Amino acid sequence: MSTTTTTTTISSRTAAHPSKSVLVAAWAAPVMVVGGFGLLSGIPIAVVLGASLRDRRSKALRWWSGALALAYATPLTMWLTGPSEAPSLTKYMDVPTTAALTAAGVVTAIAHQVVRRRSTHK
Repeated sequence: MSTTTTTTTISSRTAAHPSKSVLVAAWAAPVMVVGGFGLLSGIPIAVVLGASLRDRRSKALRWWSGALALAYATPLTMWLTGPSEAPSLTKYMDVPTTAALTAAGVVTAIAHQVVRRRSTHK
């Protein structure tokens, strides 16, 4: 195998899986929601969504990240546009909404973990 082929194989393998920072962001989102930082959890969600949209090879990650972004955008939009007296997104969300957003975050993080593990074992 030539040097060029080896370099191409390694670079395509590393580009095919989520980086550690994306993986950390994927796990940080549900932790932040449960921890009471609902509005700030939008930052790791945006990181995860942006990274999955940039990588065109993994459609599954795009779907899971899109579902997580939708699960986050729904209560955020309702809180911002509705007649709410809640001072924060965390206080606005009820228990089922918090549970659904947390579950979406955990499933997305697991999907990123599985894709990363599979791509490193090839």
